[in-house]
Amino acid sequence: MNAIVIYKSKYGSTKTYAEWIAEELGCKAVDAKQIKIDDLAEYDTIIYGGGLYAEVIAGVTIITKNMEKLKDKKLIIYTTGITPLDCRDYYDKMVIEKNFKGDIASKVKVFNFLGKMKMSELSLVHRTALKTLKKIMSSKENPSEMEKLLVELCDADGDFSDRNAITDLIQYVKE
Repeated sequence: MNAIVIYKSKYGSTKTYAEWIAEELGCKAVDAKQIKIDDLAEYDTIIYGGGLYAEVIAGVTIITKNMEKLKDKKLIIYTTGITPLDCRDYYDKMVIEKNFKGDIASKVKVFNFLGKMKMSELSLVHRTALKTLKKIMSSKENPSEMEKLLVELCDADGDFSDRNAITDLIQYVKE
């Protein structure tokens, strides 16, 4: 197996997972800023990680816009975020639909991991977006369960990363 882990990390948890995965697989982890699509020709397994921001996987377009060049590769995507992993409608429907148009979803294997959100580390833009989202969702007369969860998640503060979470991804790569 000739694998590479590529990641785009804003607050660090996606990079942490990339390093854990690379260590387990004996390959390298590389920041997406350092990679060009032609650099991936030598790998048979490409693992891409990005944080989730309003269901969008940060930087995943390096994969989705280059599917023709990557068609013979084993493609694995992982996400990091703070939405609980048992919210399968969110991950299996909303995230997949926003990021993988057409038949792309059938050509990649997606894993989801909990990341971190430390208020003291968030950019002004992200803090403001969270405050706005919380205000909008809190003012709803009959909020859905997902809307109630979003209000709760706006106050999440901590690192929820877990090295044990990569077990299934590692096993899938080795298959």
